[in-house]
Amino acid sequence: MNIPEKLSLLRQNLNKVICGKTEPIEYLLMTMVAGGHLLLDDVPGVGKTTLAKALAKSLALDFHRVQFTPDLLPSDILGTNVYDQRTAAFTFRPGPVFSNILLADEINRASPRTQSALLESMSEHQVTTDGVSRSLPPVFMVIATENPIEFQGTYPLPEAQLDRFMMRISLGYPDETSELRLLMDREKADPLESLQPVLTGEDLLQIRQTMRKIDMEQSVMGYLVRLLRATREDSRIALGCSPRAVLMLADCARAAALLDNRDYVLPDDIRDLAPVVLSHRIVLSGESRYAGLKASEVLADIIRKVSIPL
Repeated sequence: MNIPEKLSLLRQNLNKVICGKTEPIEYLLMTMVAGGHLLLDDVPGVGKTTLAKALAKSLALDFHRVQFTPDLLPSDILGTNVYDQRTAAFTFRPGPVFSNILLADEINRASPRTQSALLESMSEHQVTTDGVSRSLPPVFMVIATENPIEFQGTYPLPEAQLDRFMMRISLGYPDETSELRLLMDREKADPLESLQPVLTGEDLLQIRQTMRKIDMEQSVMGYLVRLLRATREDSRIALGCSPRAVLMLADCARAAALLDNRDYVLPDDIRDLAPVVLSHRIVLSGESRYAGLKASEVLADIIRKVSIPL
């Protein structure tokens, strides 16, 4: 399999549907290649759900979408045991989480109890109901969306849940040229409907195996660790990045190298990816919040101060 060619075709598919968003699409591909989960945090109508659907169609994988609402129950996602009168026994009816790509739309509209139902599946690729654990498919990815503007009837994701997402990104509004292209492309038909699969699940598993072989020198590893340890030692931060963040940033950097057709990680990969991998994992101190600081601002300052290996 020609991995660069396959990934190029996937990029073309996504760019047909989401105009002028090259960087967010690259972040999505990195998360997919690294085997992580993605949180799309943006205002309504910018293409969050469309991007997730375009990825699912391009991969020819099983896809389920769940609209998160306040009355959604954990069993609506995980599945439940149903009594079968013919056999006089309970049989398990799998929920939408038993898929390759799960779109958790407006995840912050569900109760914390329902949000936490995804924790085990996201970190361990399994679901436990009534004391029985069931494995999820080898390829499993959660793409969640949330609206950061509207707070009425929403429940902010807890830190433990945010830590399961490899990246937290925003799409933002398109520029004038891209918005015009968006309008023209949809005059006759929706480009999403004409997308054809360019990758299979087996292809993706092979790509991930190749990604694991990407070399990371010890000096680059040291830079990564120093960067994350700095978030735990900064007085402006009450809760720094966890060891899980170390592993996820390393995987993202390897995925970035693979997407750039390299077999080694550069320090620049770590530096450039740190904002989207780490910002949602740190909790500012009360003094910092009262001072009006943002996690992204504090993290940017830390990145500037930590020396990068030459």
